[in-house]
Amino acid sequence: MRGFSFKHETFVILIACLIWLSTSSATCNAATTAKYRRHHHVHIHKSKPNNGLKFNVLDYGAKGDGKSDDTKAFQAAWANACKADASMIIVPSGYKFLVGPTSFSGSNCHKNIVFQLDGTILAPTSSKAWGGADHWLEFTNLEEFTINGKGTLDGRGSVWWTDSTHDFKQVSVSTDEKKQNSRPMAVMFVGGSKITVTGITIQNSPKFHLTFDTCDGVLVHHISISSPGDSPNTDGIHLRSSKNVIIHHTKLACGDDCISIQTGCTNVLVHDVNCGPGHGISIGSLGIDGLTACVSNITVKNVKIHDTMTGVRIKTWQGAKGLVRGVSFSNIQVSQVEVPIMIDQYYCDHSTCMNKTSAVSIADIAYENIKGTYTVQPIHLSCSDSKPCMNLKLSNIELKPKPDGHQMSETFCWQAFGQLNAPIIPEIDCLQEGQSSNKWGHHDAKCAA
Repeated sequence: MRGFSFKHETFVILIACLIWLSTSSATCNAATTAKYRRHHHVHIHKSKPNNGLKFNVLDYGAKGDGKSDDTKAFQAAWANACKADASMIIVPSGYKFLVGPTSFSGSNCHKNIVFQLDGTILAPTSSKAWGGADHWLEFTNLEEFTINGKGTLDGRGSVWWTDSTHDFKQVSVSTDEKKQNSRPMAVMFVGGSKITVTGITIQNSPKFHLTFDTCDGVLVHHISISSPGDSPNTDGIHLRSSKNVIIHHTKLACGDDCISIQTGCTNVLVHDVNCGPGHGISIGSLGIDGLTACVSNITVKNVKIHDTMTGVRIKTWQGAKGLVRGVSFSNIQVSQVEVPIMIDQYYCDHSTCMNKTSAVSIADIAYENIKGTYTVQPIHLSCSDSKPCMNLKLSNIELKPKPDGHQMSETFCWQAFGQLNAPIIPEIDCLQEGQSSNKWGHHDAKCAA
């Protein structure tokens, strides 16, 4: 070919070699990654890209100075974001927004809204600003909704914790007074589907920090929840009547249950969570005022629990009905926990409670590879005379005392039936083998199988 020199030919060959090497490397890397995912069962969570309109609360008049009331600006931004598909509300970093009790309704919203929280949102401390509301930030009837970011929701709840008039557990007052003075929950989702909360910090809630009620498809990960260990009823994550829930890689420190799983919950997975201080991870309390409670298919694994009242607990009220079944607690590391393993079918948060015959049935509960230290009692299994606990399985339990001034107690069992798989430390001689003569049946439980 005319004008084609040896230098040009060498250059073309070099380029061809580089392209071949690049293609081979990419193919090799892709194959290696695919092989790793197959062998290690890596789950890749694919979130939908958000390419919709962005609505910055500053553009709606928010001041972000921590003193001016920015509630209306947030409501206006929400109203416009709801009208757009795959929209994003931006709460920018470097600002502190004072926002009063607000309900963000999704009844007329498009799907896939992102609440990008990078700044700080502050709750009001004046009682007049609450107007008797039982929540601070409520999100209702949303589908494919995400709260994401590195920001903070600060409930500034200390004014509620120290005011004894806000605690009505043991005080007889009128319904209106209760409504006016009851402590509000910080963040509450009601009737949501495919809800994700990730990255943020929620702190110092007057009551529960993060609540999911009647939700289907919940993902909570890489968040932090914190309040002092003596702050009353400040549950970390509170689940009620919700299903298909995953909570992982989250740090929970509060004054009550790190995670509370209430009636109507099924298919809940909790893993790689750090809990403490607080009251541990609890199913219940269930069946207050004789109600029927149903909980099933709960898995808690790879969890660290420290400086808490209990470790993993099931608690039910006397006089109730229902069923808790299909629960697995495994790979739990406890450190200075008062009672690491507890079932309490005589739960009572008053000074006295009346004895009642009926109870929530508890069955098919597995405890495996639970190790660490306790400060009061290693295991407490207090089951009902009328509905004994059935098919409890304890395997590879190693709990050692670490006295810290409390009176130490030995393992206690009452009407608890199941089996032990060594090693079991300390030795358990109170768990009964076989089946109770008062064996429950599915028809008794009034819960769907």
